[in-house]
Amino acid sequence: MPSSPLRVAVVCMSNVNRSMEAHRVLRKNGFHVRSFGAGSHVRLPGGPRQPPVLYDFSTPCKKMHGDLSSKDQKHYQRNGVLRILRRNERIKPGPERFQECPDPFDLIFTCGQRAYNRVVADLCARDQETWQPVPVVNVDIDDTLEAASLGASIICELCQGLQQAGDTQSRLAELLQAAEEKTGRSFLHTVCFY
Repeated sequence: MPSSPLRVAVVCMSNVNRSMEAHRVLRKNGFHVRSFGAGSHVRLPGGPRQPPVLYDFSTPCKKMHGDLSSKDQKHYQRNGVLRILRRNERIKPGPERFQECPDPFDLIFTCGQRAYNRVVADLCARDQETWQPVPVVNVDIDDTLEAASLGASIICELCQGLQQAGDTQSRLAELLQAAEEKTGRSFLHTVCFY
C-alpha cells in the first residue's frame, strides 16, 4: 500500500446521501476519496403519494435542487432532500456512477447489499489490466441522515486503521473483526482486481 493517503471509493445506489456523507467525512480527515452511485439513475423520494423522482447521473445537484424546489419546496425542505443537495453541492457538482469510472482505488466501501453486488459484478466484468487487488467492503447503512452520519464514522475509522497499518490486505480482516465486535454489525467483504 502506498504511504500517501488511501484512494477510497464509497458507493451507494444514487450517490446522494450515504456515499456523499462518507465522502464529506473522509475528505475532512485527509483521504483521497470519490463517491459514486451504482444504480441506473439517481432516485430521490417523490412528493406526497408520488413515485420517486429519477435523474440521470449527469444531472448537477444545483439543477436537482432547483427542480425539486419548483415542484414542492415545502415537502422537500421538510424531508431534508434540499438540505442534502446543498451539502452535496459543496462536495462536488453532481452524482457520479461507479460503473463509468475507470480509475483504480485502494479500497472500496459500499453502503448496502445492492450496491455491493453491483460493484463486485462490475469489477469482475472489467478487463483486469494490472491485477491490483482492491478490497470491497459493505457497510450496511440505512438511507437516513442519522444512519448516513453513523456509517460515515464507521467507514472513516476503518480507513484510519488501514492507513495506519500500511498494508490493507493483511490487516483488513483483523480491523473488520474489531469493528464487528464494536458495532455489532457484520461486514461482507471480498477482494476484486483491476
